[in-house]
Formats: sequence, structure tokens, C-alpha cells
Amino acid sequence: MVEVVVKSLGLDRASSTPVVILEEKDGERVLPIWIGPGEASAIAMELAGMKFSRPLTHDLFVSVVGGLGGRLRRVHITRVVDNTYFAELIIQRGEELISIDARPSDSIAIALRMDATILTSEELLETTAIEIAESTEEFPVEPEITEEKAGGLSPEELSEHLRRLKPEDFGRFNM
Repeated sequence: MVEVVVKSLGLDRASSTPVVILEEKDGERVLPIWIGPGEASAIAMELAGMKFSRPLTHDLFVSVVGGLGGRLRRVHITRVVDNTYFAELIIQRGEELISIDARPSDSIAIALRMDATILTSEELLETTAIEIAESTEEFPVEPEITEEKAGGLSPEELSEHLRRLKPEDFGRFNM
């Protein structure tokens, strides 16, 4: 298994689908994983250090695992089948290791919150490196938020805006 870190979060221009880019910790290969907007938000909020007065779903999971005496040891991104990625959360509780099937996007959001290692296989890194090289023009990944996508805000202004958000700014989704 190879350790990877979250390199960036962007949008696939062809489908407007969020993509999390994982990069091997001691290398240059990347693993792009297309994810849902909710999970992209959860990852982005954690990367930006945003905290809410009430726990969001991934924060709740962290509290439950900790409350039950567990600790997330690592996340394994194991395989891809029919364009669906699979992952496992490896939780330690006492001497017992528990493996839980999970979506990579949720696993990454939780790993960031629990400071856990994210691992993937050599095979996935090798396969996706070829796929990226072949499909770059058809499905380019935009690693940075552009001013156009950020409502005319520069990346610095958007970052500051996100930092100032309060739970009540989310209206009916108030925590």
C-alpha cells in the first residue's frame, strides 16, 4: 500500500462533478476520485479549518467512534469497479481492528478530521496515471477555484468569505 494525501479539490469541467485529487506522499502519481457535492463540501470545510457549533455528519461519526473507544488508524482505497471506487475504514478499538466498507469520499472526509493515514494500492496509482494521461483533454481536472466559479471572488477573497461563514448563513440548513 502507498500513502497518499489530499493534493487538491476541483471540478471535472466535462461533467461539473467534484474531484478529489490524491497524490502519493513521496512521489508524483495521483489518484483522482469523482465525488458528490456534499462530500466535496465536507472535505473543503475541513481543509479550510471551518468548524460549526453543531456537528455535521462526518463530525458526528468522529464523535461516535471516539465515544465508543475507537480510533481511525487508516483508510484503504482498495479498488475501482465499473467507475465506482471502494474504501475501508480501519478502526482500532482496544486490541481489535475493525474494517468497515465505506465510500472513499466519506473516508477521506473522516480521515482528515481524525488525522488518519490514507493508503491506496500500487495498481490503482498505476492504472489511473495512464487514464489521466489519456483523458486529460477530454476530462481536464481544474485543481483551483476560478473567479468565475467563485462568483467573481478571487481565491483569497473566497477563502476569507468561507472563513467568515456562520451556521445561520445556511438558512434552513442551520445546524
